[in-house]
Amino acid sequence: MSNIGLIMDELYEVVIDRINNPKEGSYTNYLIEKGVDKIAKKVGEEAVEVVIAAKNERRSDTVAEVSDLLYHLTVLLVQQGISLDEIYDELKTRR
Repeated sequence: MSNIGLIMDELYEVVIDRINNPKEGSYTNYLIEKGVDKIAKKVGEEAVEVVIAAKNERRSDTVAEVSDLLYHLTVLLVQQGISLDEIYDELKTRR
């Protein structure tokens, strides 16, 4: 069994904390302040970078880019008020 859920839960909570307790210089706060357009743009950029890294068969780059994508997706989810449990439930129905 993977531990990804543990870190995703932690990341989700960190993003919520940044909203509730902004920290100067926080990239997460920067994204939240800029809004959905900036966050969505970053999600798109990171998704493209995942594809390029995978196409180039660069495992370490792919891991790094997927991590960036998951981070930006998490910021988007929090900004949209979507919980990880909602994503879990949707994926579960598709199984």
